[in-house]
Amino acid sequence: MRLRRNLLWWLKMGVGLLMFLAGTYIMVGRNPSDDHPTKRSKQEAPVLEELPPVPPLAGNWKGGEEQLLIQENLKTHVTPHGPDSYKDWNNYAFMASEAKQTGPGEQGQAYHLSSHLAAERDQLYKVNGFNARASDDVALNRSLHDLRHPKCRDKQYLSKLPRASVVVPFHNEHWSTLLRTAISAINRSPDSLLQEVILVDDASTKQFLKTQLDDYVRAHLPKVRVLHLAQRSGLIRARLAGARVARGEVLIFLDSHTECTTNWLPPLLDPIAKDYHTCVCPFIDVIDFETFAYRAQDEGARGAFDWELFYKRLPLLQEDKKNMPEPFRSPVMAGGLFAISTKFFWELGGYDPGLDIWGGEQYELSFKIWQCGGTMVDSPCSRIGHIYRKFAPFPNPGVGNFVGRNYRRVAEVWMDEYAEYLYKRRPSYRSIDPGDLTEQRAIRERLKCRPFSWFMKEVAFDLTRVYPPVEPPDFASGKIQSMASPGLCVDTRYKHHGERFGLEECGQGGEQSLHLSWHRDVRPGRRSICWDVSSGDPRAPVLLYNCHGMGGNQLWKYDPQRQWLVHGGNPRCLDSNPGNKEVFVSACDPTKDTQQWKFEKFDSKRLEEWGKNGPDF
Repeated sequence: MRLRRNLLWWLKMGVGLLMFLAGTYIMVGRNPSDDHPTKRSKQEAPVLEELPPVPPLAGNWKGGEEQLLIQENLKTHVTPHGPDSYKDWNNYAFMASEAKQTGPGEQGQAYHLSSHLAAERDQLYKVNGFNARASDDVALNRSLHDLRHPKCRDKQYLSKLPRASVVVPFHNEHWSTLLRTAISAINRSPDSLLQEVILVDDASTKQFLKTQLDDYVRAHLPKVRVLHLAQRSGLIRARLAGARVARGEVLIFLDSHTECTTNWLPPLLDPIAKDYHTCVCPFIDVIDFETFAYRAQDEGARGAFDWELFYKRLPLLQEDKKNMPEPFRSPVMAGGLFAISTKFFWELGGYDPGLDIWGGEQYELSFKIWQCGGTMVDSPCSRIGHIYRKFAPFPNPGVGNFVGRNYRRVAEVWMDEYAEYLYKRRPSYRSIDPGDLTEQRAIRERLKCRPFSWFMKEVAFDLTRVYPPVEPPDFASGKIQSMASPGLCVDTRYKHHGERFGLEECGQGGEQSLHLSWHRDVRPGRRSICWDVSSGDPRAPVLLYNCHGMGGNQLWKYDPQRQWLVHGGNPRCLDSNPGNKEVFVSACDPTKDTQQWKFEKFDSKRLEEWGKNGPDF
């Protein structure tokens, strides 16, 4: 009888403690300043280099008694499956507590700063390339809505998975985005699967990333280690430095301004547990650089490249769509976020240490994985958000054309005769000294790696249908003259990614040589940047964005009879306001001369056979 009373007493205490911990997480887990913002005097200048550390967080904390209790009460289901068992790794208690969080940016919603903070926002923008002031108001452990495919929520993974080391290189990263990266990885990972998070400081100059960061991590993040490099080494060597000290069976590389989402880790580890020669990439979502809204980028595509080695994407195969959300093969990784067996990474020689700063490393590793006996897949049930900066806030430390040198190293070691296609597009690369390639060629010989022709035939078999090695002729090219105001031509004026352009006087310099390319997109000169319309507004702006070669918001067609430049599958026409030299798209209207354009040169036959020409989307 006494034993029964004791058991009941302990059971009540345990339930009470769990309720207390859940409440503590909700109340304390967010930055207290979100509920009680600090009043700032108008005379106070914003502090750019010495941001105060955010108070310690509670909640799904790893390493303490609270975490042990949460893990013991984790709702899991183990299913026998031959010699292996499978398990539901979802942490339902944590997911339920996250769903109750409110505040700036919670549930991945957009957060808009008050107008009186504009000056402070602008100053922080200059040194970060994103709205760091908004980031500081968003909790370090903010909640995110679940964007996973519905089947992911019920998917089980091996009950025995390897432990992972997460390597995060950074240089002058902002305080709150760096810590949010680490905390999201910790909070949304099963404790038993996360060995450590290694923050690799690539010789940052912001003072709060030195002793202040070390002290904060030591006090509040026992799973995190900080490695400071003595001199600026670049992304590639910083990753290598972190990988060398990692203790996990799997290496996971993340950028320093990312957020891991619900149950992100098991889908990366499961394919590796089944075959350690498998490299796994997550779906990469978008964290808005202005509002920190979290959204999906798309629902999957395969990584690829064009023959200037710009990263591109290929449509999913029908079998991949049918089997969604199972992992699917991808020829090339995006580069910043992936998981690989520590053993396999070093069997491949890691990254080529001769690659400088950044550029080409994703191709070198992707080609090496495939050609040397491995497999690379994207895992749709693992989703990680990434901030795509509005601009690069600091100069690269490299000397000369280090990207061209990197590409030459990759081409000479791994691409065999296909390297000629790169050199035809980039003739200057032929004269770049790639450095000593003896070690890298020895790795290829030792591992008995396959030729690049095998990769193109078996892995990237449809790449040339979308990105042909020899570019076919354009549909149209030259000046695009307004028929409403014949003295004006479309001029992109060497604008950059994300910028608008308009009309200028024909022949008055600028950038008026435009191409309706074989890819069915419009490009200025031979730049890999395209006209892009993503808005559904009645007068939607036309912007410049990096060419993706997959149609959609970059799809254009010229109708020489009507003199229309038609955009997209739900067609609208290029339109203009000659008075203010604005261009935009609007509903096609045969009575509007502002929608009529004369392309300087066009191929009538190819335009008539539009469906037979162009890429196979």
